[in-house]
Amino acid sequence: MQNQALNAYNKVSKQTATPRQLESSLLAKSAAHFQRIRDNWDDAQADLEAAMLFNRRLWTVFMTSVTRDDNPLPKQIRQNVANLGLFIMNRQLELLRNPEARKLDALININRELAAGLRAMAPPGGDAG
Repeated sequence: MQNQALNAYNKVSKQTATPRQLESSLLAKSAAHFQRIRDNWDDAQADLEAAMLFNRRLWTVFMTSVTRDDNPLPKQIRQNVANLGLFIMNRQLELLRNPEARKLDALININRELAAGLRAMAPPGGDAG
């Protein structure tokens, strides 16, 4: 369980050609996991902790990356990603304190929207840019 996010990252990285495609795939995976839990709330709550751990690790990587001085993204985008990361972390804390299916909606939507945006940025055909 400790290396689940890293293993998923490595597995997906072998299947994709660009970092954007990799990030998109991981965000989509996290959103899909949350959606399965949301859709089967009464039976799938036991999976919530693992899904949140995966998502927390993923967002920790994003937040660490955008706060590095050598990150090439524009400052405004870096700040937006960091703010989203803080929102994600706070939402997950709320879920731990008071689990409710509806609280997954924001996590699902943010991860899906970012995944779609990253896919749109990726070069066609999976060629590295």
